[in-house]
Amino acid sequence: MKLEIARVEEAFGGVSFGAVGPYEKVIGRAFADVDPTHPLNAGIVNLGNTLRNAAGRVEYWCDFYLLRPVDLRKGSRRIFYDVLNRGNKLALNNLNDAPRLNDPIAAGDAGNGFLMRQGYSLLWSGWQGDVAPGDDRLRAELPVATNHGAPIVAISRDEFIFEHSHNPVSAPLSYPAHRLDQREATLTVRQREQDPRTPIAPDRWRYVSASRIEITRPAGFDAGAIYEFIYPVRDPIVMGLGFAAVRDFVAFMRHESTDASGIPNPLKHDSRPAVDYVLAYGASQSGRFLRDYLWQGFNEDLNGRRVFDGVLASVAGSRKTFVNFAFAQPGRFSRQHEDRLFPGDQFPFSYATTTDPITGRADGILARCDASGTGPKIMQTEGSTDFWQGRASLLVTDGKGDEIPLPANVRLYLFASIQHGGGSVAANFPFNHYPANPAEYGAVHRALVVALDQWASSEVPPPPSHFPRVSDGTLVGPSPESYGFPPIPGVIYPGLVNELSEIAYGAQPPKPVSGRKYLILVPKVDEDGNEIAGVRVPDMTVPRGTHTGWNLRRQGFAEGELLLLGSYFPFPATKKDRISSGDPRQSLEERYPTGGHYLKAIAQAAETLQQSRLLLAEDVDRIVKAAAARADK
Repeated sequence: MKLEIARVEEAFGGVSFGAVGPYEKVIGRAFADVDPTHPLNAGIVNLGNTLRNAAGRVEYWCDFYLLRPVDLRKGSRRIFYDVLNRGNKLALNNLNDAPRLNDPIAAGDAGNGFLMRQGYSLLWSGWQGDVAPGDDRLRAELPVATNHGAPIVAISRDEFIFEHSHNPVSAPLSYPAHRLDQREATLTVRQREQDPRTPIAPDRWRYVSASRIEITRPAGFDAGAIYEFIYPVRDPIVMGLGFAAVRDFVAFMRHESTDASGIPNPLKHDSRPAVDYVLAYGASQSGRFLRDYLWQGFNEDLNGRRVFDGVLASVAGSRKTFVNFAFAQPGRFSRQHEDRLFPGDQFPFSYATTTDPITGRADGILARCDASGTGPKIMQTEGSTDFWQGRASLLVTDGKGDEIPLPANVRLYLFASIQHGGGSVAANFPFNHYPANPAEYGAVHRALVVALDQWASSEVPPPPSHFPRVSDGTLVGPSPESYGFPPIPGVIYPGLVNELSEIAYGAQPPKPVSGRKYLILVPKVDEDGNEIAGVRVPDMTVPRGTHTGWNLRRQGFAEGELLLLGSYFPFPATKKDRISSGDPRQSLEERYPTGGHYLKAIAQAAETLQQSRLLLAEDVDRIVKAAAARADK
């Protein structure tokens, strides 16, 4: 591996983070190559169909970005590796409550400074080979596979949901079309996933280029309709090499003093890197990446060592990724209305090795790690939404609803009644039918980072799993009868989930196998409609309304289908309001006669979580202050 350092400069305006002091950033590019014949690279799809250098190796490069203590002696000797989400950094926003930026500069860009005050060296590197340049995203240049120098051609599939009424509309293709011949392609539209496909005539669409089509949208379909384009493509990116790129770059930063040219490792202190442990964090796409990375055996480096000692995968559900495939599309992930038939969400689902009752296969996310002795300590955290959309129940049940035990090195935590990504993601969805769920879970995540560090480095047991289970009645079927949602005036609970069947991928479009459906379950709710099991943040223990993990698309956007968002329904303000509206839920007036009653209950709930090591002392103060601000309104 060779490093190209573009710049080293002050971070966060030179602000000091407690005993750790100020930070600086190191920005550059890593140039590397892999041996396609090495057993640990054998599973990378199409790696053997690429150009090789004189040494018989396959070359690639990836951008990297490091935030390190200026004085490494004051750091914690730990790398905190944040897996990029479509080239974007997440950890500073999700764990530091910082602005979502890819090149933080000012003091405010550090947020509350949590990760820096822990003394971590924060590290990012590109892995996704189709990230577009711009917005300071980190990229990776991965090779294109060929058939002995000739283009590899296959039939591929794209889906588009435009969410607006512009007409005509331009749609980017995931891979370049092999030929711009409309007779070789099929374009259809359907309003909902289960609807029959309606062909769009050739005079209603055209190729703008090999990488883009234009569609004149037909009448009768709203902005949430699903357009499916099946066409011959060429030039598959060896996307699975992204797993090896993460493995090899992190191993280099952890163990090597210099690169192949003698350039010092940016984490080198004295004669070796100032690294004893490495923690990995990923949310949503990058959480799915980490699950897939472990399943495919990449946590073993080329010298047989463990890469990540601890892994925190968030809001990933039971999915993996559409990465290590020919003509991969890493941005895709299945939801109830979108991308249902793309690969990346088939068995195995759980960390334990089990026999799948649907396919008869035996496997588990940690099977390869167990075989090589490179399994990390793992925490997976879920929002409520990820039971409806991400099928998170399959982490603890098989396809028939029977319980699956957790391995000793795994903990699962549901953030009860909080949506995917927390309340801050609501701005991304302007077409929800119900008000979005405002609750956040970042404070609990911070406490879990501390616990994961202690577990991975010192074998201090973390808080026990907080996750719904069939055996205690907190994991139930999604039907209205099982779920038990209260009859709130004007609210309809649809009972929809993102269903899953075994999929036959041999043709385009793929087809669910008849009679091979998995049972998907959801968390049971109390009389207020808030979830019973999981980590209940103070806003759930002392609620001011009903928080859900589900929401519906509004009229004009595939009305009634689910979207990746939760809902919020405030309690009636007074007993009179409750009676006049017919709301079965107790009013705020009846629950909290005075603001003092409410704030005392919030403080007690926060302190209880702190005693359980699920909140830090600093976040207890933040939560009480935020509650006081709400109570004053």
